[in-house]
Amino acid sequence: MERYEAIGSIETFGIVYVLEAADAMGKAADVELIGFENVASGYISVLVCGDVGACKTAVEAGIKAVNDMGAEVYSSVVIPRPHPDLVKIINRYAITTAPEQE
Repeated sequence: MERYEAIGSIETFGIVYVLEAADAMGKAADVELIGFENVASGYISVLVCGDVGACKTAVEAGIKAVNDMGAEVYSSVVIPRPHPDLVKIINRYAITTAPEQE
């Protein structure tokens, strides 16, 4: 079972804002994109993992990116040393394949 040092997540409204947040998160810190989920009615969450400091930096950068676009972050969280059973939830949202880049 995989053990994450920390996970971070942002929830906002709309794929464009989530893409901007995910891009900012990945550029701001050494985190790995776990995946995303269209929660309901356009609310979308994006999850990253990495060390605690990187997840905090990434989430802060994602929040700023969404706010700079004039949108609102509905929720965000950084969970240091998450319980190992959270991997059951994380795996449900994990991106299993990525499109090839040219």
